[in-house]
Amino acid sequence: MSRDVPIHSWPGSYYINSEKRWENGTLSLTRTTVRFVSTQTKETLTSFHLSRIVEMKMESSSFIFSTLTVLEEGNVKHWFGSLKPNRVVVYNVLEHFWRERLLSPDSEARGAESQPSKGRELIGLVAGAQRRLEDTGRVLSHQGEQFDDMMQGLEKIDSDLGVADKLLSELESPAWWPFGKLPWKTHQEAKAEDAARAAAAAAASAGKGSARNKVIASIPAVVSRGSDSDLKPGCFLVLVSSLEVRDTNCQLLHRFERNEVDEIRVHNPYEISVRQRFIGKPDICYRFLSAKMPEAMSVLEMQYKKKVEFTSEFSAFKATPVSSPCDMEGKSWNEGLLQKCQELPLEVPAGELSQLQMLMQLKTLALEAETELERQDEVLDVLTSSTDRATMHIGKHTCRMKKLL
Repeated sequence: MSRDVPIHSWPGSYYINSEKRWENGTLSLTRTTVRFVSTQTKETLTSFHLSRIVEMKMESSSFIFSTLTVLEEGNVKHWFGSLKPNRVVVYNVLEHFWRERLLSPDSEARGAESQPSKGRELIGLVAGAQRRLEDTGRVLSHQGEQFDDMMQGLEKIDSDLGVADKLLSELESPAWWPFGKLPWKTHQEAKAEDAARAAAAAAASAGKGSARNKVIASIPAVVSRGSDSDLKPGCFLVLVSSLEVRDTNCQLLHRFERNEVDEIRVHNPYEISVRQRFIGKPDICYRFLSAKMPEAMSVLEMQYKKKVEFTSEFSAFKATPVSSPCDMEGKSWNEGLLQKCQELPLEVPAGELSQLQMLMQLKTLALEAETELERQDEVLDVLTSSTDRATMHIGKHTCRMKKLL
């Protein structure tokens, strides 16, 4: 069935211990198993669950160098060689899914403690909270538009006051006066006004940056730039205003600003690629493979609706949507929020989401609302300072006009 569709496959060879020979074929990783199929006979030479793996190493042997070995429960050792693009890439991917399988909660134990009715009740509460947040978001959006209109009005007033200042300066410094500006308009006043404007702009920019850099989701991933020939362990972060690629030491490799993302291609539930296009130079494209990718996808589909594209490869996984690769040992999807490693039913009614996806969407809405509130708070500060500055300028211009009369 569709649950046997491989997440990733690599050509290579497998050592058949009983016959003391190597057989060419394809090593593949599915949601829960590792499998090797012979190219010649199309037979499955070995197949075992990720949960049965005890140890995974990169070794060399007297038969062939640069091999990948997997030790299964029962002291059964499997040898894989001649892996393409190379054994390091295969090791990184298999080790990532195996580690996430080991770190995942015990779904069977969790399922025994939870009750379907409580799960449905909690889902209802989350859905209600999501609707309230959506209503709040619409109100905040309307309020934000009003603030933006007020800012435009103040900018127009500030522009008009600048024109008035130039006209008054010309009247204060007539052509017959040989010493430039008259004494009552000093350079110190102009410098003080410029410094005040710069300080207000810097404060607004700093506050805006802190709101935009909030992390919505952070997942471990195997990352490569461009193709999948150099997959390395790393981290994929979804922020309010951007997407970040980091290595295992949390060093930033690349940041995609929200408006710079041109395409998000979903190859399967655990693998995506993010592309930023350029004119006259190569595109920047990163590929991400993660056991926890479904958690990030629930956020990406909300933030980048028109830029998410599902490939033909993804269609094989549509019949059994999942939330993690350890789903086969899980129970029914409504057995409680604590079961993060379980599979949805084979036929999911339209509009229904897993508990984890609902919570991720709820978190996204809440952070978006918080960011908008912080932005409006910054706008209010700017409105207050701009209004005070405009009032001060009007007072000064009034005094200058009285002196000219």
